[in-house]
Amino acid sequence: MNLPLLEYNRGDYVVSTDSSRLDLRSIHKFLAQEAYWSQGIKFEVFLKSIENSLCFGLYHRETQIGFARIISDYATFAYLADVFVAQGYRRHGLGKWLIECIIDHPALKGLRRWMLVTRDAHGLYQQFGFQGINQPEFFMEASGKELSS
Repeated sequence: MNLPLLEYNRGDYVVSTDSSRLDLRSIHKFLAQEAYWSQGIKFEVFLKSIENSLCFGLYHRETQIGFARIISDYATFAYLADVFVAQGYRRHGLGKWLIECIIDHPALKGLRRWMLVTRDAHGLYQQFGFQGINQPEFFMEASGKELSS
């Protein structure tokens, strides 16, 4: 699906869906070394995830300071993943603005379900209507190891 490139501006800050702007090394370094959910992710796996997602880069002038990606069919479902704002830029409302930009994306309007997993940012996502799963007994998961043959 070819999606239009979008940019959102706020002073010296930009959120962009232009994947050519992404600082892949910097994003990978954060995800592989700092993020609790993706410790040690191999660069090749990371690249494949970028290629198959709608990515949102957060920039201060030209420097990448944040990131998020959406995995979606653009009709019914979206999964929000790998959201971060770099240390030193936190507590300035930039994470909230990044989520606002994502939710505002025209290709993501009207979806039946959004999902995400977080250990420590419930307060951020609750501002946008995310909540605990109403019927957790309906949901199942399997690790890649369990599905490998």
